[in-house]
Amino acid sequence: MNENRDAYLDSVLIGGREPISIRIVEYAPDWPAHFDRLADRVRQALGERALSVQHIGSTSVPGLAAKPIIDMLLIVADLAPEEQYVPALETSGFILRVREPGHRMFRTPQRDAHLHVYAAGGSETSDYLDLRGWLRTNEPDRLLYAERKRELARQTWTDMNYYADAKTAVIAQILRRARAG
Repeated sequence: MNENRDAYLDSVLIGGREPISIRIVEYAPDWPAHFDRLADRVRQALGERALSVQHIGSTSVPGLAAKPIIDMLLIVADLAPEEQYVPALETSGFILRVREPGHRMFRTPQRDAHLHVYAAGGSETSDYLDLRGWLRTNEPDRLLYAERKRELARQTWTDMNYYADAKTAVIAQILRRARAG
């Protein structure tokens, strides 16, 4: 692994890097309902400060194999005043795990959900939503993405971020087709 990437992760991960085994499972029809319950917790905790709560990632795409972790996208007006959302999310059972420029990530104690927080207007939000939309309608790219994830799951990772990094090329390729299509 890259020493610069290690140093960066050490600076933004709360609690440090965590070795992980990636497990990819077939799509589970209960994932949307699980998202709905989590999204309700977020909305109740933040009220109007939650500008948008979206189900993203592989668990939001029917038929796509995935890690059994619900990925959520929370849009807030501004990330900087953490006192406007961090304490409320922590009180409702989310744990702050990542603090990096332009992005915060919380997870549940059970590690079955990741809540990605961005300020309104960021390009990352369109990337998540464009990828989700395309994979919901494009079976060849959905199969390509699932295969790449299964290949990567057979490897050992010193942190989940390295697994995510290894998917970057295929995600970029799929996003190019989605935006051209």
